[in-house]
Amino acid sequence: MPLILELLSILVFASIIFVWGVRYNNIKDEFKHFNLPSWVRDMVGIFKFSFAILLFNDNLELVRVGALGIAVLMIAALFTHIRLKSPPPKMLPSFSLLCACLAIAYMSSQLLPAC
Repeated sequence: MPLILELLSILVFASIIFVWGVRYNNIKDEFKHFNLPSWVRDMVGIFKFSFAILLFNDNLELVRVGALGIAVLMIAALFTHIRLKSPPPKMLPSFSLLCACLAIAYMSSQLLPAC
């Protein structure tokens, strides 16, 4: 796996661990602020951790699935921020993670053997 792909994967994984582990109380407050039930928060967390783990697989197809899964969650987060008229700085983390995941998905798909 190329160095840039590994570094982006580490960056995405570390951000998810930091936000959903270290700053979990902030996540709980945000989901309450967005009027989302706790089961949605828990499902999002489970999906994020699961997709993040896939980023470290030797199988590039699974890396791509992990990156695209996180990207879909980040699109949903951005739409939630837009719906609630959050200020742009509040949207920056979701947008940054979306861009990083799309880059991982693109690079991993370029490394897959042609069918």
